Amino acid sequence: MARRRGPRGPDRRHQRRPSPLLPSVAPREPRRWRRASLVAETTGRKQPADLVPCGPRALARGLQLPAAPRPAAPRLRLARQDAAMAAAAVAAPEVLRECGCKGIRTCLICERQRGGDPPWQHPPQKTHRFIYYSDTGWAVGAEESDFEGWAFPFPGVTVIEDFVTREEEAEMVQLMDREPWKPSQSGRRKQDYGPKVNFRKQKLKTAGFRGLPSFSREVVRRMGLYPILEDFRPVEQCNLDYCPERGSAIDPHLDDAWLWGERLVSLNLLSPTVLSMSREAPGSLLLCLAPSGFPEALVEGVMAPSRSVLCQEVEVAVPLPCRSLLVLTGAARHQWKHAIHRRHIQARRVCATFRELSAEFCPGGKQQELGQELLQISLSFQGRPM
Repeated sequence: MARRRGPRGPDRRHQRRPSPLLPSVAPREPRRWRRASLVAETTGRKQPADLVPCGPRALARGLQLPAAPRPAAPRLRLARQDAAMAAAAVAAPEVLRECGCKGIRTCLICERQRGGDPPWQHPPQKTHRFIYYSDTGWAVGAEESDFEGWAFPFPGVTVIEDFVTREEEAEMVQLMDREPWKPSQSGRRKQDYGPKVNFRKQKLKTAGFRGLPSFSREVVRRMGLYPILEDFRPVEQCNLDYCPERGSAIDPHLDDAWLWGERLVSLNLLSPTVLSMSREAPGSLLLCLAPSGFPEALVEGVMAPSRSVLCQEVEVAVPLPCRSLLVLTGAARHQWKHAIHRRHIQARRVCATFRELSAEFCPGGKQQELGQELLQISLSFQGRPM
């Protein structure tokens, strides 16, 4: 004999609450998310805001866990959840969902996840800031600083403004966005067009490397029109995407010198920024007093050095206008570390960095045959991100 249903409503099997994230949209969240939802459902009490756990995807999207919904028809609840998730997807772009930080590297996404006082330590800012002037090649003390009007030569930095047009810039970024971006450290995303390299073991593999992207053919050709890049033949291109919402940055570093050669070339797109250069070597820099306090006067002559500053306390800011091309050589390439600070990313910034081979992989070097193979692949311009 069939059991009669009482006036309390439909069978309890239809009253199970769906998961906060539907399986068809995203993988299941950690158990701590599900346990918090279960407590809210069974007790009807809301947890304090600082105790409500939040999964990594919700944190990245800037979402909060929904409070336990009131009993409603199953179909209605599902429809509301679908609408809420669709609105969240529109409001929060895909670029904010993942974090690629490792070790001491952090971004805004993982810093929010960890909460509290961070166990890591960000490097302190340098004491004395100088501004690089590309028209003179000198670094001049910042205004209202202890070294305002004092300067020193800063060779090895070349900035070529308006290297591409606005239309070319928009087209390049559009073509980059058609390919997948991989999460990288410190809130960056990246696309690698180059061989797989183990710098610690000094080994590389050409498997899967198909060259630079097709849209870089014209960029490389145009580089050769400038005397400083006349014989520049890049074997690797790395696209990096910076976003203020992720707290994107890159720590001070020197690029590898075993595989990569004398010149580092980077094309700055979408927004201007500042390249910060520092040096950890002991010793002092000799400064000259710029006549009349104007950097242009440094071209014709300077006074004898009359002041010094410790190298380790100096940071040189190199302004990078939008659509400019940066070339680092000599001391700026091998002795001064370069970085992009989080505070200097005010809008989305995309850069394409090109690297050439070191002498070991060039004609006459120990690995010239491998270098020739890498160049043939690279300059075929048939690449896809690795």
